[in-house]
Amino acid sequence: MEKAAIASAQWRGKGNERAADQAAVDAMRSALGALPIDGIVAIGEGERDEAPMLYIGEKVGISDARLKVDFALDPLEGTTICAKYFRGALSLLAVSERGGFLHAPDTYMQKIAVGPRAKDAISIERTPAENLIAVAEMLGKPISDLTVAVLDRNRHEDLICDLRQAGARIKLFTDGDVSVAIETCLPGSGVDLMMGVGGSTEGVLAAAALKCLGGNIQGKMVYRHEGERERGAAMGINPPDRILSLEEMARKDVFFFAAGVTDGELLKGVRFGNERVETQTLILSTHNQLFQYVTTLHPKNKF
Repeated sequence: MEKAAIASAQWRGKGNERAADQAAVDAMRSALGALPIDGIVAIGEGERDEAPMLYIGEKVGISDARLKVDFALDPLEGTTICAKYFRGALSLLAVSERGGFLHAPDTYMQKIAVGPRAKDAISIERTPAENLIAVAEMLGKPISDLTVAVLDRNRHEDLICDLRQAGARIKLFTDGDVSVAIETCLPGSGVDLMMGVGGSTEGVLAAAALKCLGGNIQGKMVYRHEGERERGAAMGINPPDRILSLEEMARKDVFFFAAGVTDGELLKGVRFGNERVETQTLILSTHNQLFQYVTTLHPKNKF
């Protein structure tokens, strides 16, 4: 994951999203392939017919190893962010024992996420206003003091209108809803909820992180065509449009890792020095609920 961050960081600001993403994929695939594990990509950034992505169902590691694990991953969350050198691009990886993550097609997911204090207040079946009322009550503050993070897309015009009519503040972000979901769990972040439609992979990764932090997320698949709906059913999402809880998206104990590619709210981006390359990584685990930052200096001649 740190290798993926370093590889994609070399494409920051060069306007080539595909090259940045390809560099991250190649680096992460190489790193995972060398591990003594029998690993499967439970949910990734592409499907088998979309290679060279790390596709759903791809096997990684040494296949005859005894340790069987599943991965949820996004080698470069925020390809546009990286290509334009904006803030908040990350390389993401979560790992669990076999069967630990939801298997789902690489499509869209409606999501609502909150931190620990309001984890029992949300329901994706409620209206935005009803969720605001419930969360405001749990947090002990008026709706006018709530800040909801929403991905800045045309599809969210009605959602944004409903939230503003209810009196909440809106924080628009361009990409990177995993990091924003994590912010709902961080005191002082200023984000109380995240709502909207984003990638299904990011939904599962957010669930892994929020499980470590004591927050909550609910999701519902948003299929673009009947083929995706059929693949969802084949992967076990029956009925295909049912509500997905955090515990279904991240079913077992998990470790979650995020490495900064560009500077952001959560992490510093990769720093290239004369002799060393510096990375900053966030490590979360359901075993201890610690929020750990690790700074690593890599020999530059290794990259």
